[in-house]
Amino acid sequence: MRCTAARMSQTSVVKYNICMSIFHRSIKPDTATKESEISQTKKQKMDADYFENYGDIAIHEEMLRDKIRTNAYRMAILKNYKKFYGKTVLDVGAGTGILSLFCVQAGAKKVYAIEASEMAEQTRRIVKENEMEERIEIINCKVEEAELSEKVDIIVSEWMGYNLLYESMLESVLFARDKFLKKDGHMFPDRASLYIAPITDDDYTDRLCIWNDVEDFYKVSMKSMIPYARRCISKTVQIMCIPQEWIQSHGCQIFTSNLKTSSLSEIQKVQSNFEFKCFGHSTIHGFVTWFTVEFPDDITLTTSPYTDETHWSQTVLHIRDPFNVEQDTTINGSITIKPNDSKPRFLDICLVHKKDDGHEKIETFLMDEHLT
Repeated sequence: MRCTAARMSQTSVVKYNICMSIFHRSIKPDTATKESEISQTKKQKMDADYFENYGDIAIHEEMLRDKIRTNAYRMAILKNYKKFYGKTVLDVGAGTGILSLFCVQAGAKKVYAIEASEMAEQTRRIVKENEMEERIEIINCKVEEAELSEKVDIIVSEWMGYNLLYESMLESVLFARDKFLKKDGHMFPDRASLYIAPITDDDYTDRLCIWNDVEDFYKVSMKSMIPYARRCISKTVQIMCIPQEWIQSHGCQIFTSNLKTSSLSEIQKVQSNFEFKCFGHSTIHGFVTWFTVEFPDDITLTTSPYTDETHWSQTVLHIRDPFNVEQDTTINGSITIKPNDSKPRFLDICLVHKKDDGHEKIETFLMDEHLT
C-alpha cells in the first residue's frame, strides 16, 4: 500500500492548534510591537550566524564529498544543455560556485552567482582559476537584497536542508523566482517531495539498557532514569542513515511542491495526514523522513534509505512510548511542519499518531542547532 498526501481534516486542524500551543505563549497587545522588534533582531542574528557557518570550509567539504548530490546536479545541468546554451542563469546560494561552473560547461552565456557568506571571495578565485570570470559574476549579498540588470532564463540552487525544509532556504529561492525568473524560465530542481514512514530502532533498546545494567556493573540502581532517558531521546531530532530493515511500512508522501508555481504560503506550513499498514511483528520507536527533488529530463536526487547515502542522511523522530505492531496493524495520524516563530530557520514539528483504534498520541519536536 503506497500512501499519498491528504488534506488536513477539521479535526486534524484542531489537533494542530493544540500541538502548536505547546511551543508558543500568547502575546499581549501592548507588548506586540516590542515582541516584533525582538523577533526581528533575533532573525537578523540568526541570519548572520547562518551565513557565518557557510563561510566555513567544513560544510563545503561535506557537500563536495557527497558525490550523489553533486553528480545529480552535474548530470541534470549537462544533460539539459539545450536549455542552458546561450542562456542567463541565477545560482542562489552559490557556495564554492560549482553549480555555476557546471552551467558554463553546459553553454550558459551568463551566470549570476549569489553568495551571502564570506565564501564569495573564494568563489571568485575558483571562477578565475577555471577561466570563467567573463561569464560568471559573483554577487556577495543575500538574494533578497540583490539587483540584476536582466531577468534570467534559469534558476539553479541547492537549497535543501535536513528534513527538506530545515534552514528555510526555499523561501529565498521562491523570492528569486518571483523577482528574477522569466515567465517561460526553468527551475533546477523543479519539484520537491517529502516522505515519512514508521521505524523500529535497534539502537533504542541498547541506549535504555545502560540504566538497567548499572546495578550489575556498580551495585547501585538507576532504573528510575529510564523514563527520563525516553523523554530525552524523543525530544531530540536525529540525523542518521537508517538501515532499510528498520522501516516497517511503505513510505507516505506528506508534501510535494512544484517549484515553478508554488506560493510562499504553500511551503511555510506543511500539513498532511498519513496512514500505514505495517509489514509484520515489530516495535515502533518513531518515524523517519526523507526527501526527493526532481530535475527536467527525469533526473532525480533522493535521500531515501533505500538508496546510496547522502550528507543529508534521514531525519528520525523518536516517540515517547514505543508500541508493538504485527502484520497489517494500522498507524494513522497527521504531521505539521512549520518554521519556528522566533527562529525561522529552525522547524517546529507536530506529530499526531495512533495505533488501530487506540488513543492518539501527540509528539512535538524542535529542529534547532541541537541535531544529533
